[in-house]
Amino acid sequence: MKSCIRNQKITLAVLALLILSGCVTSPTDNRERTSGPVIPAASPSPSTAPDVANTPLTLPVLDALLNDQEFVASLKSQLGLSDDQIASLKSLAAAEVERLRKTNAENSEDDATGVRSEAVRRVSEIIGQQKTQQLSALINEHWAKSGDLDATNKNTSMLDKPSAVPTDTRIVVNIPAYRMDLFDDGRLIKSYKIGIGYPEFPLPQGLRKAQSIIINPTWTPPDSPWVDNSKVTPGEAVEPGSKLNPLGPVKIPIGMPSLIHGGKAVAKLGSFASHGCVGLTNSQVKDFATRLAEASDTEVSASLLDSYYKDKTRTRVVKLNEAVPVELRYQTIMVENGAIHIYKDVYAQHLNTKEKLEEVLNAFNVKFDDLSETEKSQLVEALRLMTPGAQPPVQTPSPEQELKKTAKNSKEKTDKKLKNNKEIVVTVNALGKQGYPEPVELDTGNGPTKLASATKSAAKN
Repeated sequence: MKSCIRNQKITLAVLALLILSGCVTSPTDNRERTSGPVIPAASPSPSTAPDVANTPLTLPVLDALLNDQEFVASLKSQLGLSDDQIASLKSLAAAEVERLRKTNAENSEDDATGVRSEAVRRVSEIIGQQKTQQLSALINEHWAKSGDLDATNKNTSMLDKPSAVPTDTRIVVNIPAYRMDLFDDGRLIKSYKIGIGYPEFPLPQGLRKAQSIIINPTWTPPDSPWVDNSKVTPGEAVEPGSKLNPLGPVKIPIGMPSLIHGGKAVAKLGSFASHGCVGLTNSQVKDFATRLAEASDTEVSASLLDSYYKDKTRTRVVKLNEAVPVELRYQTIMVENGAIHIYKDVYAQHLNTKEKLEEVLNAFNVKFDDLSETEKSQLVEALRLMTPGAQPPVQTPSPEQELKKTAKNSKEKTDKKLKNNKEIVVTVNALGKQGYPEPVELDTGNGPTKLASATKSAAKN
């Protein structure tokens, strides 16, 4: 399987966490490791099973963390696990990763609920329900360590209102929408269609930060069963520009275990495509790097970046003048320019409910009961169809259609399209033009993007 992880300092702990997204990079990156407060593991009732919708526990994630000696030590000190229990967990997780590698899991779209439920069930058989919930809390702690912004960004936080529009400079990723937006002082300047992490290696949620752009990154394959050892050697750096390097021409670290990076095929955009990262094509990531540098007031021109790309054997680090917040959202119900966009609940967070829809509408001073009957029925049906496992309604052909030879094929195509749809849009008149902005210059990865000729200051005036 191809990968998608990064490293910060060459320590065993960091290397293991990087395996979460499969993109390990070279020590030449020289970046600082971010950290956060230690959060005690939860102590739930022994009879309480973990909330599958909210747990980050998957067996591949566990496999990565169990290679981190610091994490293993926490299992002993905080959860009281024995060496035999830890050995059993390692065996279980490694076997699942090996199965995923052999079955070419990158080409499937596994149900996220099933992935987590199976992990919870099998781990509970080894350590019990109480400690499984504590384990989930411990994983959350490790994922949160890179989410805190430093003191210079202490006033920056996640935007709580549904479909909230930033007023500052930040990157907004809405995971189920497969969309990334770059805002400059509250103005949306560019949108990108992206690939997201597989259910087994989900893209984390929360507030992160981008501090540097790394040009021509190396990649260090982790020692994991899903790495094809016939082509690369774990622990040995794969050079920039190599066909075996999955990172492409640019990577932008955004906190463990994630990156924004290139190297993705256009076909992977709008789908599961990585091990915990935001995936872009090479043309997209180059365009994004230029615009990010400009939005962060970093004095580096597009032509200078182009010269860096041409020297593929040399890794260069461009430090951003200002750290840019990266907001990783998971919003399946969005208000956008007066319409409700309902996205497929790709990580099975159980958010496509009537209650959640009413909460979103209420944020814009619109009541569900005040909508027209047509709007209500369309929204309820959209929620059903965008819930994992939903099937399109059975449609009975009319007598005239039954007489046509093509009726059956037409119906099958319609049903398949509904089932595979990842977004349904319903216009709600009462919303007017409220909501999140529509995409700007949406980059779908189909060829190079021409940069605007106007400068940042001119564009604002």
